[in-house]
Amino acid sequence: MNFFWLDASAYAKRYVAEKGTHLINHLFSLIPLERMVCLFQGGGEMIFVFVRRRNEGKITATRFNLIREHFETEFIERDEMEQIFPTEDQITDSWDLIEKHSLNSTDAILLQCALDRVNELRIEGDCLVLVSSDKRLIRAAMFEGLLTFNPETDSQAALDVLINPP
Repeated sequence: MNFFWLDASAYAKRYVAEKGTHLINHLFSLIPLERMVCLFQGGGEMIFVFVRRRNEGKITATRFNLIREHFETEFIERDEMEQIFPTEDQITDSWDLIEKHSLNSTDAILLQCALDRVNELRIEGDCLVLVSSDKRLIRAAMFEGLLTFNPETDSQAALDVLINPP
Protein backbone atom coordinates (compact mmCIF):
# COMPACT_ATOMS: atom_id res chain seq x y z
CA MET A 1 0.00 0.00 0.00
CA ASN A 2 1.25 3.48 -0.83
CA PHE A 3 1.19 6.44 1.50
CA PHE A 4 1.36 9.94 -0.01
CA TRP A 5 3.57 12.74 1.33
CA LEU A 6 2.30 16.11 0.09
CA ASP A 7 4.58 19.09 0.13
CA ALA A 8 3.12 22.60 0.25
CA SER A 9 3.31 23.11 -3.52
CA ALA A 10 1.03 20.10 -4.06
CA TYR A 11 -1.18 20.37 -0.98
CA ALA A 12 -2.03 24.02 -1.63
CA LYS A 13 -3.63 22.95 -4.92
CA ARG A 14 -6.42 21.46 -2.81
CA TYR A 15 -7.47 24.99 -1.84
CA VAL A 16 -6.36 27.20 -4.74
CA ALA A 17 -7.25 26.23 -8.31
CA GLU A 18 -4.16 25.96 -10.48
CA LYS A 19 -2.49 23.47 -12.78
CA GLY A 20 -2.76 20.02 -11.18
CA THR A 21 -5.63 20.83 -8.80
CA HIS A 22 -7.88 18.21 -10.38
CA LEU A 23 -5.25 15.52 -9.69
CA ILE A 24 -4.88 16.53 -6.04
CA ASN A 25 -8.67 16.44 -5.70
CA HIS A 26 -8.67 13.02 -7.36
CA LEU A 27 -6.06 11.81 -4.85
CA PHE A 28 -8.09 13.14 -1.91
CA SER A 29 -11.26 11.52 -3.25
CA LEU A 30 -9.65 8.06 -3.31
CA ILE A 31 -7.12 8.01 -0.47
CA PRO A 32 -8.12 8.41 3.17
CA LEU A 33 -6.33 11.13 5.15
CA GLU A 34 -4.77 8.37 7.27
CA ARG A 35 -2.58 7.47 4.28
CA MET A 36 -1.38 11.05 3.75
CA VAL A 37 1.64 12.66 5.34
CA CYS A 38 2.91 16.23 5.46
CA LEU A 39 5.52 18.30 7.21
CA PHE A 40 3.78 20.40 9.85
CA GLN A 41 5.82 23.48 9.05
CA GLY A 42 4.55 23.18 5.46
CA GLY A 43 1.32 24.68 6.80
CA GLY A 44 2.98 28.08 6.91
CA GLU A 45 4.10 27.68 3.31
CA MET A 46 0.53 26.89 2.27
CA ILE A 47 -0.79 29.97 4.07
CA PHE A 48 1.81 31.99 2.16
CA VAL A 49 0.43 30.59 -1.13
CA PHE A 50 -3.06 31.76 -0.11
CA VAL A 51 -1.77 35.20 0.94
CA ARG A 52 0.19 35.58 -2.31
CA ARG A 53 -2.90 34.71 -4.39
CA ARG A 54 -4.96 37.23 -2.41
CA ASN A 55 -2.30 39.94 -2.75
CA GLU A 56 -2.08 39.29 -6.52
CA GLY A 57 -5.85 39.70 -6.79
CA LYS A 58 -6.30 36.10 -7.94
CA ILE A 59 -8.67 35.39 -5.05
CA THR A 60 -10.92 37.75 -3.14
CA ALA A 61 -10.62 38.44 0.57
CA THR A 62 -13.82 36.46 1.09
CA ARG A 63 -12.41 33.49 -0.85
CA PHE A 64 -9.15 33.79 1.11
CA ASN A 65 -11.07 33.55 4.39
CA LEU A 66 -13.00 30.48 3.19
CA ILE A 67 -9.80 28.79 1.99
CA ARG A 68 -8.02 29.58 5.24
CA GLU A 69 -10.95 28.20 7.27
CA HIS A 70 -11.12 24.98 5.21
CA PHE A 71 -7.34 24.58 5.49
CA GLU A 72 -7.34 25.04 9.26
CA THR A 73 -10.22 22.59 9.67
CA GLU A 74 -8.49 19.89 7.63
CA PHE A 75 -4.87 20.55 8.52
CA ILE A 76 -4.97 21.81 12.12
CA GLU A 77 -8.19 20.63 13.76
CA ARG A 78 -8.38 17.12 12.32
CA ASP A 79 -5.77 14.57 13.24
CA GLU A 80 -6.24 11.91 10.55
CA MET A 81 -3.38 13.14 8.36
CA GLU A 82 0.05 12.31 9.75
CA GLN A 83 1.91 15.53 10.41
CA ILE A 84 5.65 15.21 10.83
CA PHE A 85 7.56 17.35 13.29
CA PRO A 86 11.26 17.01 12.46
CA THR A 87 13.68 16.07 15.20
CA GLU A 88 16.93 17.89 15.80
CA ASP A 89 18.79 14.94 14.26
CA GLN A 90 16.63 15.07 11.13
CA ILE A 91 17.29 18.78 10.80
CA THR A 92 21.05 18.39 11.09
CA ASP A 93 21.03 15.31 8.82
CA SER A 94 19.16 17.37 6.22
CA TRP A 95 22.09 19.75 5.88
CA ASP A 96 23.91 17.18 3.74
CA LEU A 97 20.90 17.09 1.41
CA ILE A 98 21.11 20.88 1.02
CA GLU A 99 24.61 20.58 -0.32
CA LYS A 100 24.05 17.36 -2.27
CA HIS A 101 20.92 18.53 -4.11
CA SER A 102 20.99 22.36 -3.81
CA LEU A 103 17.73 22.31 -1.84
CA ASN A 104 16.40 25.02 0.42
CA SER A 105 16.35 24.12 4.11
CA THR A 106 12.61 23.33 4.28
CA ASP A 107 12.78 21.00 1.27
CA ALA A 108 15.87 19.31 2.66
CA ILE A 109 14.15 18.73 6.01
CA LEU A 110 11.07 17.41 4.23
CA LEU A 111 13.21 15.05 2.14
CA GLN A 112 15.15 13.81 5.18
CA CYS A 113 11.93 13.15 7.07
CA ALA A 114 10.41 11.41 4.03
CA LEU A 115 13.47 9.18 3.70
CA ASP A 116 13.19 8.25 7.36
CA ARG A 117 9.44 7.63 7.03
CA VAL A 118 9.83 5.44 3.94
CA ASN A 119 12.25 3.21 5.84
CA GLU A 120 9.62 2.77 8.57
CA LEU A 121 6.90 2.01 6.03
CA ARG A 122 9.00 -0.57 4.19
CA ILE A 123 9.12 -2.67 7.36
CA GLU A 124 5.34 -3.10 6.99
CA GLY A 125 5.63 -3.68 3.22
CA ASP A 126 4.31 -0.21 2.38
CA CYS A 127 5.76 2.57 0.23
CA LEU A 128 5.77 6.35 0.25
CA VAL A 129 5.10 8.62 -2.73
CA LEU A 130 6.32 12.21 -2.56
CA VAL A 131 3.73 14.49 -4.20
CA SER A 132 5.21 17.83 -5.20
CA SER A 133 5.28 20.41 -7.98
CA ASP A 134 8.81 21.45 -7.02
CA LYS A 135 11.03 20.07 -9.78
CA ARG A 136 14.23 20.32 -7.74
CA LEU A 137 12.67 18.48 -4.80
CA ILE A 138 11.22 15.82 -7.13
CA ARG A 139 14.63 15.33 -8.77
CA ALA A 140 16.37 15.00 -5.39
CA ALA A 141 13.71 12.58 -4.11
CA MET A 142 14.04 10.40 -7.21
CA PHE A 143 17.83 10.41 -6.83
CA GLU A 144 17.37 9.25 -3.23
CA GLY A 145 15.10 6.42 -4.40
CA LEU A 146 11.65 7.75 -3.52
CA LEU A 147 8.56 7.31 -5.65
CA THR A 148 7.31 10.70 -6.83
CA PHE A 149 4.29 12.30 -8.44
CA ASN A 150 4.14 15.82 -9.90
CA PRO A 151 0.51 16.97 -10.33
CA GLU A 152 1.61 19.62 -12.83
CA THR A 153 3.37 17.25 -15.23
CA ASP A 154 2.27 13.66 -14.49
CA SER A 155 -0.98 12.11 -15.66
CA GLN A 156 -4.04 10.81 -13.86
CA ALA A 157 -3.17 7.36 -15.21
CA ALA A 158 0.22 7.57 -13.48
CA LEU A 159 -1.50 8.67 -10.26
CA ASP A 160 -4.01 5.83 -10.50
CA VAL A 161 -1.16 3.32 -10.70
CA LEU A 162 0.32 4.80 -7.53
CA ILE A 163 -3.06 4.77 -5.80
CA ASN A 164 -3.75 1.15 -6.78
CA PRO A 165 -0.36 -0.48 -7.40
CA PRO A 166 -0.40 -3.77 -9.33
